[in-house]
Amino acid sequence: MATAPADQIIDTYWNGAIEAQESLPPSIPRPQLWRWHDWSDRTWAYRSELYEYLAADTLAIHAVITTPPSVPAEWWTAVRAALAAIATIETTRVTIQPGFLAWAKPRYLGIPATDFAALPWTTAHGDFHFANLCAPDLHILDWEGWGLAPAGYDAAMLHSYSLLTPDLANRVQRELAYPLATPAGRYAELAAITELLHAAEQGINRQLAEPLRRRAAALLGQPTVAARESG
Repeated sequence: MATAPADQIIDTYWNGAIEAQESLPPSIPRPQLWRWHDWSDRTWAYRSELYEYLAADTLAIHAVITTPPSVPAEWWTAVRAALAAIATIETTRVTIQPGFLAWAKPRYLGIPATDFAALPWTTAHGDFHFANLCAPDLHILDWEGWGLAPAGYDAAMLHSYSLLTPDLANRVQRELAYPLATPAGRYAELAAITELLHAAEQGINRQLAEPLRRRAAALLGQPTVAARESG
């Protein structure tokens, strides 16, 4: 069920699940969207969606994870295959705006904005964390925000959301060394960190802010990351 003020609908998110059903191949493990129905009153728009039933649980309740999940090696193999397949999908949808990163990186990381044209962007799920991932068989939920992002963005998000659990964060780095351990992956991780620091400033997952800053400092080869004052 989705709701939004009728004059404030953001098409990217409102239509994301439908466009995923129409654009993504069945080989990408996700519940199939079978039907949807729209209606509205004078001020609000509504959508109901009927999905395939999954007899599987997500690996976490919240995006920020504090207890490492127990998954077999085959699960990580499926994650790598799914991310590789998602990255090949052609789309004009955009998950994270380059203009936002150009504004936010100096503010939250204290560094100049990077030339975005110099590094690859590929299709991403856009909200890749353990609360959207099922096991023991991999299924990926919540496709509202999929679209173009820095290559490696999904792996970077999974790692960033795991930073409160160092053993798990290290496991994500090992299992998803490609793309994380590449120049593009490093940039994707800085982009994910920037986005999550912005969210933390808005009061969302504030407990991640300090681990995110430490991780950014490590990526940048700096002792600390000091964000610039906005203005």
